[in-house]
Amino acid sequence: MKLVILSVVFLGVFLAPVFTNNNIIENNRGNAGGTSHQSVNIDHKRQVVNIDNNNGWNSWSSVMDYSTGFMATRILSKKVCFIVRMNKQIVPDITTLPKAIREKQKDPRNGPAPKEVSFTVSPKRITDLSVYGKQVQTFCRGIPSYLASEVKKPSFFFARSACTRLNILFLFHFCYCHETLIE
Repeated sequence: MKLVILSVVFLGVFLAPVFTNNNIIENNRGNAGGTSHQSVNIDHKRQVVNIDNNNGWNSWSSVMDYSTGFMATRILSKKVCFIVRMNKQIVPDITTLPKAIREKQKDPRNGPAPKEVSFTVSPKRITDLSVYGKQVQTFCRGIPSYLASEVKKPSFFFARSACTRLNILFLFHFCYCHETLIE
């Protein structure tokens, strides 16, 4: 009987962290004229991270699917979904992401500056979302979706096009630049 109890305790201690979700909430008061609220849900079992930014008309949501390597972002005011391949040199691994977020929550000025990444959005609408995995397909279903590609060195003219800028938990500054036809 003691062996059974010891086994259950052992499994509970070591398996519980594997099956838990990390829920992280960030209130960002650094925006001019208001506040925003970001929440992150990390599902280690499915290898998926959901990020929600609640900021009125400027709200957006993202899903990061670590199993497929794709990230999708819905810009609610534009009713559009941008899909990108996650750059593993920029985006932390799902196991280290909670620690990176918590360190920035303690002091946003501490540690490395947020990584700035620019994307150019293809004007061609995606017709088959299944190529990007079930999470992205479900996330972007029913709204116009476009593939975006990382730009290594944006030019001066690149910055003048219509761009949507996102601040993700003080870790990233993503900039999606596109033609005005998406507006």
